[in-house]
Amino acid sequence: MPAPAEMIEAYLAGPAQLRAAVAGMTQDQLRARPVAGKWSTLEVVAHIADFEPVYADRIRRVAALRKPLLLTADENEYAANLAYQERDVNEELDLIEATRKATGRILRALPAESWDRPGVHAEKGLVTLADLVKAITGHIPHHLPFLAAKKAALGLK
Repeated sequence: MPAPAEMIEAYLAGPAQLRAAVAGMTQDQLRARPVAGKWSTLEVVAHIADFEPVYADRIRRVAALRKPLLLTADENEYAANLAYQERDVNEELDLIEATRKATGRILRALPAESWDRPGVHAEKGLVTLADLVKAITGHIPHHLPFLAAKKAALGLK
């Protein structure tokens, strides 16, 4: 596993990657669903924005508490009930960036032994802080190919 400093830098790089992926898109392009049965670009960004606070809470709970329970969240229920197509993409991007920046500051201040602290995920079982940060860091890169496919289907570069 990479060193904590490397993990933090990778974690903090995600918002810029996401901003670059949606840069220059119009509101109509952001809301379009050019790939049948898949979310729009705006829905993907809103999904990421909704889960960043969930992830930040998990990080903070593991860093602060003794073996805390980490609850799950259903992404499809969030998408169905939280007006994803009505969101403002810049507000969502700002939220993602602010959440990661604040959480990154906390991560930088933790002693090395904190990265081995465990939490108990309701579905995955025992996870360490390092496991969480690694998984969360991968969330934005996981979605980038899907965003690129939407842009390509819209004839955008």
